Amino acid sequence: MYVASLIIQFLLAIGLIFLVLIHSGRGGGLSDMFGGGLGASAAGSTVMEKNLDRLTLLVALMFAFNSVILGFLIDK
Repeated sequence: MYVASLIIQFLLAIGLIFLVLIHSGRGGGLSDMFGGGLGASAAGSTVMEKNLDRLTLLVALMFAFNSVILGFLIDK
């Protein structure tokens, strides 16, 4: 069970990295971090971007859930 969870965790991590990198960049660099990008368009304006956001959230939740499961399995 532990090895299967590790394999799933690895695949989820690779998938999550891939999904985050697919997202279109909306920022202008460090200026956005300090409030310079307030006039930027809303995130996920198209249907494809909204579906990508949902898929990324789903994979992130699965990654977090599997991390908790791995924590319980390591404890034994």
